[in-house]
Amino acid sequence: MRWFSSEEICEILARFEKVVIVGDSMMRHVIGSLNVLIRKDLGYGAVTDWNFSPEERKECFCNYQFNVKACSIQGIFKTADVVKNDPNSLSCPANTIDVMIEQMIRFPIAPEELSRLRNLLPSSKPLRPYAFIFGHGLWNDLDLQATLDWLDLILETTISSAPWLQTDYTSSYFVDNVSKFAGRRSRTGVQRSTSISWPDKRHNGFWPRLFLTPNAAGKEKPDEWLVSQGNKALTIFEESVKEEAWRRGVEHLGTYNMSIQSNKFDGVYVTPVLSLTPKTNSLSQTA
Repeated sequence: MRWFSSEEICEILARFEKVVIVGDSMMRHVIGSLNVLIRKDLGYGAVTDWNFSPEERKECFCNYQFNVKACSIQGIFKTADVVKNDPNSLSCPANTIDVMIEQMIRFPIAPEELSRLRNLLPSSKPLRPYAFIFGHGLWNDLDLQATLDWLDLILETTISSAPWLQTDYTSSYFVDNVSKFAGRRSRTGVQRSTSISWPDKRHNGFWPRLFLTPNAAGKEKPDEWLVSQGNKALTIFEESVKEEAWRRGVEHLGTYNMSIQSNKFDGVYVTPVLSLTPKTNSLSQTA
């Protein structure tokens, strides 16, 4: 692991037409951390500080932009908003990067969330790849099957909405597996796709994908979650997701080891500074 400069991060992100971050509140911290770096602003880089009042600037400085709910809900969720409202704060050359988040926190996935995902994808192949960073787990209580159902449904939705991604999969493979997906039911009574036979090797090509599993828990983690979301459950979940992600052609980045000794203000989320580097390092290797 090494630190990347803001200029290096801009160069990495510029390799992609769009970087789509999909997941839960942990992934909000990921996009917030990226915004801190590409704006070179540890104090307010993750939030819409261009419309802050003097009181908000005082209350949302540095770690508080992540840790205080009134501040974090004013996070920057797509670089297009920075380009529109505060373009001079970006260290990346104009019109070279496009990073955004779609929040899909649990399975079953709400229909409107899937609809937003479909609308993101162009019907024709873009000049540069679309990269996806997935993160899921805590909102489904580290239920491995729910996470796999969540991931499979997103992958299937993406393929069916973007025909140009079929270059990574033969037509017969795509058709056969969509037919297997149709009508499958999970224990929750909604569609699932665990019967799909994903390829055994990674098929990055024009569709680089990375899955992040949750970081280690801290001592402030509420007691009611220590069994279902404690460190033993987190390590088992991380190892299981790594294997299953590989089967689906998705890169995996575990965050447990790098976060076990870090400070976590609520026992759940690591401090933003620790969040900054590993994700960019892994993304650079998928390009």
